[in-house]
Amino acid sequence: MNIWSAEIKELNQIYQSVKGSSPKLEKELGKLVTTDDENMLLVYSRRCLEVIITDLCEIELKRHRGTEPLQRVIDKLNKEEIVPHNIIVSMHSVNSMSTFGAHPKEFEMEQVKPVLGNLKTILKWHLKLKGIDIKIVSTSENVFTTKSKSEDVSKLEKSIAILPFRNDSQNDENTYFINGIMEEILNNLQTIRELRVISRTSVEQYRDLGKPIPEIAKELGVNYIVEGSAQKYGSNFRLRAQLIKAEHESHLWGESFQQNIIDVEDIFNIQIKIAESIATELKAVISPEEKRLIEKIPSADLNVYEEYLKARSYWNDFTKESISKALEYLNSAIEKNPNWAPLYAGQAELWMWIQQTGWEDPSVAAPNIFENLNKAMELDPDLAEVRYLNAAIAQLVEWDWEKSEKEFLKSLALNPNNAFTRLMYAQLLLILKREKEALTQSDLAIRLDPLNPATKLLYSGTLVQAGSFKAGLSVAEELVLVHPEDMLANAMIEIAAYGLKEYDKVIGAVKHVFPLMIEEDDYQSIVRIYKESGIVAAYKEIMKFMESYSKNNPVSPIDIAYRYLMADQPEKALDWIEKGFETHDPQTTYITATGGFFKQLYNNPRFNAVCEKMNLPIPSSE
Repeated sequence: MNIWSAEIKELNQIYQSVKGSSPKLEKELGKLVTTDDENMLLVYSRRCLEVIITDLCEIELKRHRGTEPLQRVIDKLNKEEIVPHNIIVSMHSVNSMSTFGAHPKEFEMEQVKPVLGNLKTILKWHLKLKGIDIKIVSTSENVFTTKSKSEDVSKLEKSIAILPFRNDSQNDENTYFINGIMEEILNNLQTIRELRVISRTSVEQYRDLGKPIPEIAKELGVNYIVEGSAQKYGSNFRLRAQLIKAEHESHLWGESFQQNIIDVEDIFNIQIKIAESIATELKAVISPEEKRLIEKIPSADLNVYEEYLKARSYWNDFTKESISKALEYLNSAIEKNPNWAPLYAGQAELWMWIQQTGWEDPSVAAPNIFENLNKAMELDPDLAEVRYLNAAIAQLVEWDWEKSEKEFLKSLALNPNNAFTRLMYAQLLLILKREKEALTQSDLAIRLDPLNPATKLLYSGTLVQAGSFKAGLSVAEELVLVHPEDMLANAMIEIAAYGLKEYDKVIGAVKHVFPLMIEEDDYQSIVRIYKESGIVAAYKEIMKFMESYSKNNPVSPIDIAYRYLMADQPEKALDWIEKGFETHDPQTTYITATGGFFKQLYNNPRFNAVCEKMNLPIPSSE
């Protein structure tokens, strides 16, 4: 056995984690973990380092590396403090020692081991920066020599769901407060990279349901459940929380807290204690940065914090009235404390929803989005939600792909368990034609939020746009089983089924995709045309309704464009793609994705001109 066998085992585990998310690194790392030649170990270590340095050069330094020596780029990364100093040291070590790989017998065998160790350190840091989860199981030969109960626990994936806390108060007035406490504990746990924490949107359906713990855990795909109950009478607050191993409903940890709430620190101390106790029980390592984020006390007094929690209680209803009420509470809180960043982050997010849903003209909504977002960023750049909003706006509004990816990665570094951030990052990766990475991110997201219809819809969209029509169709069909008239889910079925040439399903979905455009009699006419003359003829008829409707109603130009291709009218499709660019329609960003729907246009000069203007990768028709 080689003296570096333990390092190769761990590098092989990293290689398994990298598969499908970073093709160039996967290629070189795959060669490294399968070679028996010590010279080639050094050569492939250097090649892995080159892939990482080139990636950092393009994303962080915003320029192509070209033939620039590794040493010079590493020095630049160090000078600009982009890479932590300990990682710079490891980079220098790998760079200097790996050069001996090209000169057989000019190094000692013992010198290979530290090169592999330093490469492992660099890889773990780089993949964490990229938001790629890796699992390293200790390779020490003494680890698994005995079996014990604690060992079995340590082998389980650290996956956890926090069920809605029960309100034991005499009335429901304090539900917003107790829900807010639960959500802050969840946010703290989501910060810890070693945990997989299910989103609140998936666990909310279990409120007052009374299902057995093992059944809930199986449906959510977790090994551990947190239950809690709380009471609030005036300033007196009592909370009980317990951690349960789901399989046998065995109690692992529990504690009661009773506190007279005088200021916001009293609340946060309880939330911090619960999160850190759960992490300790699950043997999850909390990094110094994660600990700093968890233990950060907000710069808000109790009244402001309560108004913030009241705003959040309306936040996710996504109705015009609820969003208006949330804004009302946030504005009131800002009047009392204009220096707390989450208030402005909340305003920015809500105004973004207002613009997306068309409840307010972009000329009104956009200034509110940017004003609040900039203020939140100024006050606290460590807010994951601020970084996410920056990324989403760079993607959907500014069409700045480099900025968007940088902000997505920063957001995921602050909160690696945010499903929606991962799904939106997957959308960006699709735009950049990095389909394997997109699917990796979307798979991680659905595991974090498996029962949320909105997450499922975006997951279905990611699969469809990546060309996985069958899988995307299956997810969309699950959604319409619950809500048969869901317009967006039916739109996914329309696209996916068309890609699979299952045209009966396409025409069935059309009925619910265009409810405002096409009356029942007209729909039956489309069905008759389809049966008599086929799918192209049916879409030529559909396009008459879309064109007419679009004259007086907002319709995405890209929605019209790809349906013109289904009607075999590519020139009209190009007209609408160009209109999408001119109007800065967010869906125009997907013209190089969308399951290859626009493939027949890939060599068209008009299509490629739009791609070039948007700085999109020019796709190949092959």
